[in-house]
Amino acid sequence: MLNLDQHMDIKCLQREGHSIRAIARITGHSRNTVRRVLAAKSTPVFKTPKRTSKLDAFKDYLDKRIKECNLSGRRLFEEIEAMGYQGGYTILKDFVRSLRPKTSGKLTVRFETPPGEQSQCDWGYCGRYEDAEGNLHSIYVFVFVLGYSRFMYVVFTTRMHLKTLVDCHQQAFDYCGGWTHTILYDNMKQVRLGPGNWNPQFIDFADHYGFAPKTHRPYRPRTKGKVERMVHYVKDNFLNGRRFADLQDLNAQARVWLEQTANARVHQTTSRRPSEMLAEEKLIPANSITHYRWIDREPRVVTSEALVLFERSHYSVPAIAVGQNVVVEAHGQRVAIRLADTIIAEHPRAERPGERVELQAHSRERWELVLAEAACRQSPSPTWFIGHRPDVQTRSLNDYEDFAQ
Repeated sequence: MLNLDQHMDIKCLQREGHSIRAIARITGHSRNTVRRVLAAKSTPVFKTPKRTSKLDAFKDYLDKRIKECNLSGRRLFEEIEAMGYQGGYTILKDFVRSLRPKTSGKLTVRFETPPGEQSQCDWGYCGRYEDAEGNLHSIYVFVFVLGYSRFMYVVFTTRMHLKTLVDCHQQAFDYCGGWTHTILYDNMKQVRLGPGNWNPQFIDFADHYGFAPKTHRPYRPRTKGKVERMVHYVKDNFLNGRRFADLQDLNAQARVWLEQTANARVHQTTSRRPSEMLAEEKLIPANSITHYRWIDREPRVVTSEALVLFERSHYSVPAIAVGQNVVVEAHGQRVAIRLADTIIAEHPRAERPGERVELQAHSRERWELVLAEAACRQSPSPTWFIGHRPDVQTRSLNDYEDFAQ
Protein backbone atom coordinates (compact mmCIF):
# COMPACT_ATOMS: atom_id res chain seq x y z
CA MET A 1 0.00 0.00 0.00
CA LEU A 2 1.35 3.39 -1.03
CA ASN A 3 1.83 6.10 1.54
CA LEU A 4 0.96 9.77 1.17
CA ASP A 5 4.43 10.81 -0.07
CA GLN A 6 4.36 8.18 -2.84
CA HIS A 7 0.94 9.36 -3.98
CA MET A 8 2.16 12.96 -4.11
CA ASP A 9 5.30 11.97 -6.10
CA ILE A 10 3.20 10.26 -8.80
CA LYS A 11 0.90 13.29 -9.07
CA CYS A 12 3.86 15.66 -9.37
CA LEU A 13 5.49 13.59 -12.11
CA GLN A 14 2.22 13.66 -14.07
CA ARG A 15 2.03 17.47 -13.80
CA GLU A 16 5.59 17.66 -15.08
CA GLY A 17 4.43 15.87 -18.30
CA HIS A 18 5.81 12.38 -17.74
CA SER A 19 3.95 9.47 -19.25
CA ILE A 20 2.59 6.57 -17.23
CA ARG A 21 5.43 4.36 -18.53
CA ALA A 22 8.03 6.98 -17.48
CA ILE A 23 6.41 7.48 -14.03
CA ALA A 24 6.44 3.72 -13.49
CA ARG A 25 10.10 3.56 -14.45
CA ILE A 26 11.07 6.50 -12.20
CA THR A 27 9.07 5.44 -9.13
CA GLY A 28 9.49 1.69 -9.49
CA HIS A 29 5.76 1.05 -9.26
CA SER A 30 3.78 -0.94 -11.79
CA ARG A 31 1.91 0.92 -14.53
CA ASN A 32 -1.41 -0.38 -13.12
CA THR A 33 -0.54 1.16 -9.78
CA VAL A 34 0.33 4.46 -11.44
CA ARG A 35 -2.94 4.41 -13.41
CA ARG A 36 -4.94 3.74 -10.20
CA VAL A 37 -3.33 6.67 -8.40
CA LEU A 38 -3.86 9.04 -11.32
CA ALA A 39 -7.47 7.92 -11.72
CA ALA A 40 -8.30 8.67 -8.08
CA LYS A 41 -10.38 11.85 -7.75
CA SER A 42 -8.98 12.75 -4.31
CA THR A 43 -5.95 11.98 -2.20
CA PRO A 44 -6.78 9.23 0.29
CA VAL A 45 -6.59 10.00 4.00
CA PHE A 46 -3.88 8.04 5.71
CA LYS A 47 -4.02 7.01 9.40
CA THR A 48 -1.01 5.99 11.41
CA PRO A 49 -1.52 2.36 12.35
CA LYS A 50 -2.20 1.89 16.07
CA ARG A 51 0.76 0.36 17.80
CA THR A 52 0.09 -2.30 20.38
CA SER A 53 1.63 -2.12 23.84
CA LYS A 54 2.30 -4.70 26.52
CA LEU A 55 0.37 -2.41 28.83
CA ASP A 56 -2.87 -2.48 26.80
CA ALA A 57 -4.29 -5.54 28.53
CA PHE A 58 -3.87 -3.88 31.94
CA LYS A 59 -5.06 -0.32 31.25
CA ASP A 60 -8.64 -0.92 32.41
CA TYR A 61 -7.36 -2.49 35.63
CA LEU A 62 -4.97 0.43 36.22
CA ASP A 63 -7.69 2.99 35.64
CA LYS A 64 -9.98 1.18 38.08
CA ARG A 65 -7.33 0.91 40.81
CA ILE A 66 -6.41 4.59 40.52
CA LYS A 67 -10.05 5.62 40.83
CA GLU A 68 -10.58 3.29 43.81
CA CYS A 69 -7.38 3.87 45.79
CA ASN A 70 -5.24 6.36 43.84
CA LEU A 71 -2.23 4.03 44.14
CA SER A 72 1.30 5.03 43.19
CA GLY A 73 2.91 3.92 39.94
CA ARG A 74 5.35 1.68 41.78
CA ARG A 75 2.58 -0.07 43.68
CA LEU A 76 0.58 -0.58 40.46
CA PHE A 77 3.67 -1.90 38.70
CA GLU A 78 4.10 -4.55 41.42
CA GLU A 79 0.45 -5.57 41.12
CA ILE A 80 0.30 -6.00 37.33
CA GLU A 81 3.74 -7.61 37.29
CA ALA A 82 2.28 -10.32 39.50
CA MET A 83 -0.57 -10.61 36.96
CA GLY A 84 1.83 -11.30 34.09
CA TYR A 85 2.87 -7.85 32.83
CA GLN A 86 6.27 -8.09 31.10
CA GLY A 87 6.78 -4.48 30.08
CA GLY A 88 8.85 -1.73 31.69
CA TYR A 89 8.07 0.70 34.48
CA THR A 90 8.54 3.90 32.43
CA ILE A 91 5.63 3.27 30.06
CA LEU A 92 3.38 2.48 33.03
CA LYS A 93 4.49 5.64 34.85
CA ASP A 94 3.67 7.77 31.78
CA PHE A 95 0.25 6.16 31.47
CA VAL A 96 -0.54 6.63 35.18
CA ARG A 97 0.55 10.28 34.98
CA SER A 98 -1.93 10.84 32.15
CA LEU A 99 -4.75 9.63 34.41
CA ARG A 100 -3.97 11.96 37.29
CA PRO A 101 -4.97 15.64 37.52
CA LYS A 102 -2.20 18.16 37.05
CA THR A 103 -0.89 19.69 40.28
CA SER A 104 1.37 22.65 40.96
CA GLY A 105 4.40 21.98 43.15
CA LYS A 106 6.45 24.06 45.54
CA LEU A 107 10.13 24.81 45.20
CA THR A 108 12.12 22.79 47.75
CA VAL A 109 15.85 22.77 48.47
CA ARG A 110 16.94 19.28 49.52
CA PHE A 111 19.05 19.10 52.68
CA GLU A 112 21.36 16.10 52.98
CA THR A 113 23.09 14.94 56.17
CA PRO A 114 26.24 12.84 56.65
CA PRO A 115 26.05 9.25 57.96
CA GLY A 116 24.87 8.92 61.54
CA GLU A 117 24.12 12.61 61.95
CA GLN A 118 20.34 12.91 61.77
CA SER A 119 17.16 10.89 61.61
CA GLN A 120 13.55 12.05 61.41
CA CYS A 121 10.35 10.67 62.85
CA ASP A 122 6.67 11.53 62.67
CA TRP A 123 3.14 10.26 63.27
CA GLY A 124 0.55 9.74 60.54
CA TYR A 125 -3.18 9.22 60.99
CA CYS A 126 -4.38 6.19 58.99
CA GLY A 127 -8.13 6.18 59.62
CA ARG A 128 -10.23 3.78 61.69
CA TYR A 129 -10.74 0.03 61.57
CA GLU A 130 -13.40 -2.24 63.01
CA ASP A 131 -12.36 -5.13 65.26
CA ALA A 132 -14.06 -8.53 65.61
CA GLU A 133 -16.50 -7.13 68.20
CA GLY A 134 -17.54 -4.27 65.92
CA ASN A 135 -15.65 -1.57 67.85
CA LEU A 136 -13.93 1.18 65.86
CA HIS A 137 -10.30 2.05 66.60
CA SER A 138 -8.17 4.89 65.29
CA ILE A 139 -4.90 3.75 63.70
CA TYR A 140 -1.68 5.78 63.65
CA VAL A 141 1.65 4.98 62.00
CA PHE A 142 5.01 5.87 63.55
CA VAL A 143 7.65 6.42 60.85
CA PHE A 144 11.38 6.60 61.61
CA VAL A 145 13.84 7.41 58.77
CA LEU A 146 17.65 7.59 58.85
CA GLY A 147 18.59 10.78 56.98
CA TYR A 148 21.63 9.49 55.10
CA SER A 149 20.60 6.00 53.98
CA ARG A 150 16.79 6.49 53.97
CA PHE A 151 16.56 3.20 55.88
CA MET A 152 13.21 3.26 57.63
CA TYR A 153 11.09 1.60 60.29
CA VAL A 154 7.32 1.78 60.74
CA VAL A 155 4.92 0.49 63.38
CA PHE A 156 1.16 0.96 63.67
CA THR A 157 -0.44 1.89 67.00
CA THR A 158 -3.80 2.90 68.43
CA ARG A 159 -2.32 5.67 70.60
CA MET A 160 0.14 8.54 70.36
CA HIS A 161 0.92 8.91 74.08
CA LEU A 162 4.45 9.71 75.22
CA LYS A 163 4.85 6.16 76.52
CA THR A 164 3.89 4.83 73.06
CA LEU A 165 6.31 7.26 71.40
CA VAL A 166 9.17 6.04 73.61
CA ASP A 167 8.31 2.40 72.91
CA CYS A 168 8.24 3.07 69.14
CA HIS A 169 11.67 4.72 69.36
CA GLN A 170 13.11 1.71 71.15
CA GLN A 171 11.69 -0.64 68.51
CA ALA A 172 13.19 1.54 65.76
CA PHE A 173 16.59 1.64 67.49
CA ASP A 174 16.61 -2.17 67.73
CA TYR A 175 15.51 -2.60 64.11
CA CYS A 176 18.09 -0.16 62.71
CA GLY A 177 20.86 -1.34 65.01
CA GLY A 178 21.27 2.04 66.69
CA TRP A 179 20.36 5.72 66.50
CA THR A 180 21.74 9.01 65.20
CA HIS A 181 23.23 11.91 67.15
CA THR A 182 20.19 14.11 66.47
CA ILE A 183 16.53 13.30 65.79
CA LEU A 184 14.21 15.81 64.14
CA TYR A 185 10.53 16.14 65.13
CA ASP A 186 7.63 18.41 64.46
CA ASN A 187 6.19 20.37 67.39
CA MET A 188 4.23 17.41 68.80
CA LYS A 189 3.11 17.85 72.41
CA GLN A 190 4.87 14.65 73.45
CA VAL A 191 8.16 16.42 72.66
CA ARG A 192 7.38 20.10 73.24
CA LEU A 193 4.83 21.43 75.69
CA GLY A 194 5.09 24.88 74.12
CA PRO A 195 7.57 27.35 72.58
CA GLY A 196 10.89 26.90 74.37
CA ASN A 197 9.33 24.38 76.76
CA TRP A 198 10.41 20.76 76.29
CA ASN A 199 8.53 17.83 77.79
CA PRO A 200 10.76 16.93 80.78
CA GLN A 201 10.03 13.20 80.62
CA PHE A 202 10.91 13.09 76.90
CA ILE A 203 14.15 14.97 77.61
CA ASP A 204 14.92 12.37 80.29
CA PHE A 205 14.46 9.67 77.61
CA ALA A 206 16.67 11.55 75.11
CA ASP A 207 19.40 12.08 77.72
CA HIS A 208 19.37 8.36 78.51
CA TYR A 209 20.20 7.50 74.89
CA GLY A 210 22.45 10.51 74.34
CA PHE A 211 20.77 12.05 71.29
CA ALA A 212 19.79 15.68 70.79
CA PRO A 213 16.11 16.24 69.92
CA LYS A 214 15.35 19.04 67.47
CA THR A 215 12.09 20.45 66.16
CA HIS A 216 11.44 22.26 62.90
CA ARG A 217 10.33 25.85 62.74
CA PRO A 218 6.57 26.40 63.22
CA TYR A 219 4.58 26.21 59.97
CA ARG A 220 7.62 24.76 58.15
CA PRO A 221 6.92 20.99 58.09
CA ARG A 222 8.91 20.64 54.85
CA THR A 223 12.02 21.05 57.00
CA LYS A 224 11.65 17.35 57.80
CA GLY A 225 10.68 16.44 54.26
CA LYS A 226 12.31 13.00 54.31
CA VAL A 227 9.91 11.61 56.88
CA GLU A 228 6.97 13.60 55.50
CA ARG A 229 7.45 11.85 52.15
CA MET A 230 7.86 8.48 53.85
CA VAL A 231 4.56 8.88 55.73
CA HIS A 232 2.87 9.44 52.38
CA TYR A 233 4.84 6.53 50.89
CA VAL A 234 3.67 4.16 53.66
CA LYS A 235 0.03 5.14 53.19
CA ASP A 236 0.23 4.90 49.40
CA ASN A 237 2.53 1.97 48.74
CA PHE A 238 1.70 -0.20 51.75
CA LEU A 239 -1.55 0.70 53.46
CA ASN A 240 -3.77 1.77 50.57
CA GLY A 241 -6.16 -1.02 49.56
CA ARG A 242 -4.65 -3.48 52.08
CA ARG A 243 -6.67 -5.86 54.26
CA PHE A 244 -5.68 -7.01 57.74
CA ALA A 245 -7.29 -8.93 60.60
CA ASP A 246 -6.06 -6.83 63.54
CA LEU A 247 -3.22 -4.57 64.64
CA GLN A 248 -0.84 -7.48 65.14
CA ASP A 249 -1.51 -8.75 61.61
CA LEU A 250 -1.04 -5.24 60.20
CA ASN A 251 2.36 -4.85 61.87
CA ALA A 252 3.42 -8.32 60.71
CA GLN A 253 2.61 -7.36 57.12
CA ALA A 254 4.43 -4.05 57.59
CA ARG A 255 7.60 -5.86 58.70
CA VAL A 256 7.56 -7.98 55.52
CA TRP A 257 6.95 -4.88 53.41
CA LEU A 258 9.91 -3.10 55.04
CA GLU A 259 12.27 -5.97 54.28
CA GLN A 260 11.07 -6.81 50.79
CA THR A 261 10.01 -3.41 49.42
CA ALA A 262 10.71 -0.21 51.36
CA ASN A 263 14.31 -0.90 52.39
CA ALA A 264 15.09 -3.13 49.39
CA ARG A 265 14.04 -0.75 46.61
CA VAL A 266 16.44 1.54 44.75
CA HIS A 267 15.75 4.94 46.29
CA GLN A 268 14.92 7.63 43.76
CA THR A 269 17.20 10.25 45.37
CA THR A 270 20.23 8.20 46.39
CA SER A 271 19.95 5.70 43.48
CA ARG A 272 20.90 3.01 45.99
CA ARG A 273 19.11 0.53 48.23
CA PRO A 274 18.60 1.74 51.84
CA SER A 275 19.42 -1.74 53.17
CA GLU A 276 22.84 -1.54 51.48
CA MET A 277 23.56 2.01 52.69
CA LEU A 278 22.67 1.12 56.29
CA ALA A 279 26.15 -0.37 56.76
CA GLU A 280 27.61 3.10 56.08
CA GLU A 281 25.55 4.80 58.79
CA LYS A 282 27.69 5.69 61.82
CA LEU A 283 25.02 4.96 64.40
CA ILE A 284 25.36 4.83 68.17
CA PRO A 285 25.16 1.03 68.70
CA ALA A 286 21.89 -0.27 70.10
CA ASN A 287 23.66 -2.58 72.55
CA SER A 288 25.78 0.21 74.05
CA ILE A 289 23.03 1.35 76.45
CA THR A 290 20.37 -0.53 78.40
CA HIS A 291 16.75 0.09 77.48
CA TYR A 292 15.14 3.13 79.00
CA ARG A 293 13.01 2.22 82.01
CA TRP A 294 9.64 3.83 81.49
CA ILE A 295 7.81 4.94 84.65
CA ASP A 296 4.24 6.22 84.47
CA ARG A 297 3.88 9.28 86.71
CA GLU A 298 0.45 10.69 87.49
CA PRO A 299 -0.43 13.35 90.10
CA ARG A 300 -3.36 12.39 92.34
CA VAL A 301 -5.19 13.52 95.51
CA VAL A 302 -5.78 10.98 98.30
CA THR A 303 -9.51 10.41 98.94
CA SER A 304 -11.23 10.51 102.32
CA GLU A 305 -10.99 6.69 102.38
CA ALA A 306 -7.18 6.88 102.12
CA LEU A 307 -7.28 5.59 98.54
CA VAL A 308 -5.67 6.77 95.29
CA LEU A 309 -7.33 6.25 91.89
CA PHE A 310 -4.98 5.15 89.09
CA GLU A 311 -5.96 3.48 85.80
CA ARG A 312 -9.52 3.10 87.12
CA SER A 313 -8.38 1.04 90.14
CA HIS A 314 -7.95 2.14 93.77
CA TYR A 315 -4.74 1.74 95.79
CA SER A 316 -4.45 2.22 99.56
CA VAL A 317 -2.12 4.62 101.37
CA PRO A 318 -1.59 5.44 105.07
CA ALA A 319 -4.58 7.28 106.54
CA ILE A 320 -2.40 10.23 107.49
CA ALA A 321 -2.13 11.10 103.78
CA VAL A 322 -5.87 11.81 103.34
CA GLY A 323 -6.33 14.97 101.28
CA GLN A 324 -2.64 15.16 100.33
CA ASN A 325 -1.26 15.61 96.78
CA VAL A 326 0.72 12.51 95.78
CA VAL A 327 2.38 11.12 92.63
CA VAL A 328 1.65 7.62 91.38
CA GLU A 329 4.62 5.91 89.70
CA ALA A 330 4.00 2.70 87.74
CA HIS A 331 6.59 0.48 86.11
CA GLY A 332 5.80 -2.98 84.83
CA GLN A 333 3.66 -4.75 87.42
CA ARG A 334 4.51 -2.46 90.36
CA VAL A 335 2.82 0.74 91.53
CA ALA A 336 4.45 3.13 93.99
CA ILE A 337 2.79 6.17 95.58
CA ARG A 338 5.08 9.04 96.50
CA LEU A 339 4.39 11.91 98.91
CA ALA A 340 7.01 14.59 98.26
CA ASP A 341 10.28 12.62 98.18
CA THR A 342 9.01 9.65 100.20
CA ILE A 343 7.35 6.50 98.88
CA ILE A 344 4.46 5.93 101.27
CA ALA A 345 2.94 2.84 99.59
CA GLU A 346 3.85 0.12 97.09
CA HIS A 347 1.44 -2.34 95.47
CA PRO A 348 1.26 -4.93 92.69
CA ARG A 349 -0.42 -3.44 89.62
CA ALA A 350 -4.13 -4.19 89.29
CA GLU A 351 -4.87 -6.91 86.77
CA ARG A 352 -8.04 -5.22 85.53
CA PRO A 353 -9.86 -1.87 85.97
CA GLY A 354 -12.16 -1.54 88.97
CA GLU A 355 -10.00 -3.46 91.46
CA ARG A 356 -9.25 -2.26 94.99
CA VAL A 357 -5.68 -3.01 95.97
CA GLU A 358 -5.05 -2.61 99.73
CA LEU A 359 -2.43 -3.47 102.31
CA GLN A 360 -3.72 -4.98 105.56
CA ALA A 361 -1.73 -2.43 107.56
CA HIS A 362 -3.49 0.44 105.74
CA SER A 363 -6.90 -1.15 106.23
CA ARG A 364 -6.26 -1.81 109.94
CA GLU A 365 -4.98 1.72 110.52
CA ARG A 366 -8.02 3.19 108.77
CA TRP A 367 -10.43 1.14 110.96
CA GLU A 368 -8.57 2.06 114.15
CA LEU A 369 -8.92 5.74 113.33
CA VAL A 370 -12.60 5.32 112.45
CA LEU A 371 -13.28 3.55 115.78
CA ALA A 372 -11.33 6.15 117.71
CA GLU A 373 -13.35 8.95 116.14
CA ALA A 374 -16.58 7.06 116.93
CA ALA A 375 -15.51 6.66 120.57
CA CYS A 376 -14.86 10.38 120.83
CA ARG A 377 -18.33 11.08 119.52
CA GLN A 378 -19.85 8.81 122.27
CA SER A 379 -18.01 10.43 125.30
CA PRO A 380 -20.13 12.44 127.93
CA SER A 381 -20.80 16.02 127.03
CA PRO A 382 -22.07 19.01 129.09
CA THR A 383 -25.81 18.89 129.91
CA TRP A 384 -27.96 21.92 129.33
CA PHE A 385 -31.38 22.26 130.98
CA ILE A 386 -34.13 24.08 129.20
CA GLY A 387 -37.44 24.64 130.99
CA HIS A 388 -37.57 22.40 134.17
CA ARG A 389 -34.42 22.23 136.22
CA PRO A 390 -33.65 20.14 139.32
CA ASP A 391 -33.91 21.65 142.85
CA VAL A 392 -30.73 23.20 144.19
CA GLN A 393 -29.86 24.59 147.61
CA THR A 394 -30.30 28.34 147.95
CA ARG A 395 -28.82 30.70 150.57
CA SER A 396 -30.06 33.96 151.92
CA LEU A 397 -28.04 37.05 151.10
CA ASN A 398 -27.74 37.71 154.90
CA ASP A 399 -25.52 34.65 155.17
CA TYR A 400 -22.98 36.22 152.81
CA GLU A 401 -23.11 39.48 154.77
CA ASP A 402 -22.22 37.55 157.96
CA PHE A 403 -19.16 36.04 156.21
CA ALA A 404 -18.14 39.50 154.99
CA GLN A 405 -18.09 40.82 158.63
